[in-house]
This record gives sequence, C-alpha cells and structure tokens, in this order.
Amino acid sequence: MSQFWDQRFAEPGYKYGTAPNVFLRAESVRLPAAARVLVPGDGEGRNSVWLAQQGHTVLAMDSSSVGLDKARALAAERGVAIDTAQGDLAEWAPLPGAWDALVLVYVHLPSAIRAEAHRRLVRGLRPDGLVVIEAFHPAQLGRSSGGPKDPDMLYRLADLRADFAAWCDEVLGHEGEVPLDEGPGHQGPGCVTRYVGRRRA
Repeated sequence: MSQFWDQRFAEPGYKYGTAPNVFLRAESVRLPAAARVLVPGDGEGRNSVWLAQQGHTVLAMDSSSVGLDKARALAAERGVAIDTAQGDLAEWAPLPGAWDALVLVYVHLPSAIRAEAHRRLVRGLRPDGLVVIEAFHPAQLGRSSGGPKDPDMLYRLADLRADFAAWCDEVLGHEGEVPLDEGPGHQGPGCVTRYVGRRRA
C-alpha cells in the first residue's frame, strides 16, 4: 500500500490540496490550547501543518515516505514544525496516554484490521482526549469525488461506533452528503461519515 501512495504523492502538486479538511477545521475548536495531536494517514500533511499553524504540537504519521517529505516541505513553507513517523497502521501504535487528540481524515482501512488499528490508536489518547474522524460512507461508491473503490474500506457510522464504544463517549455522529473541494483528489458532492468521541477516564 505504501508503494501505491508513494506513486500518487510523487505526482506534481498536492493531491488533496494544502488547506485543512473542513470538518477538522470546525471541530478543532474543541481542542485545548497547545494540544498534542496525532494525525495518522495525513499523506502530504495538509491537516498536520494547519494544526501546527494553530499552535498545536503535531505528529504526522503515514506509510508513504514521499507524502511525509511533502508534509515537511509544506510545514517549512508555512514556517511551522511538525514531527513525522513512517509506519503501517496494521501494526503501528502510538505511545499510550500521550495525546490530546487523534485525527483521522479519510484514513480507510480494510475491515480485517480496522477495529484493532482504531483500538491501538485510541489508547494513545489521554483521558478526555478527542477523536475526530471523517471518512467516506459506502454510498460514496460510484461517485467521482474520491474515495476507495472497495466497499470493505468504506465506513458506516455504526462501524465507528462499534470500534470506539469501549473507549469513548460519542460527541457527534453523522452520515450524509457534503460538498468536497480538496485538491484534485476530492471534488464534488461526497457521501461521508463523521464521528467525534471523547476518551473516558
């Protein structure tokens, strides 16, 4: 999978733009000042860099070394610093209890590993830490606005609720259509699933 993303991110420009995800921008008001934010699967860094611009300490984790190179370049261009880590979400785990927030924007994992990967990631949150997720819903299939073509990698709200129920209290859950304008990769109406949870003590 890292080879797939290396090839995609090697193309000129930024596949999903350099502006942050709209849902993340809206939900970031829930973050404490100078939060420690973990952003797995952030590709070329648009969300990580924006969070760093807001004064947060950020770790961008991705399987693609090409994407992480572009994330560091974007951070330097914007005059901020981010930490980066390369890894595979099938096995990678953060330091437990070290993070104020976990941000997963269009990080699509096959069902065989999704729930366990989510459990490993949420263990990285301190009590009261925030989970913010936006992903494509199965109704996205057949649309030209982006997302996996394999239905096994698309998320229903019920899937995310099941993955995080043992760890988090739900703050927000939504499935529906939104306009997408995120670089050449996400353009047009999209059907998404959104989830915000707060880790219990």
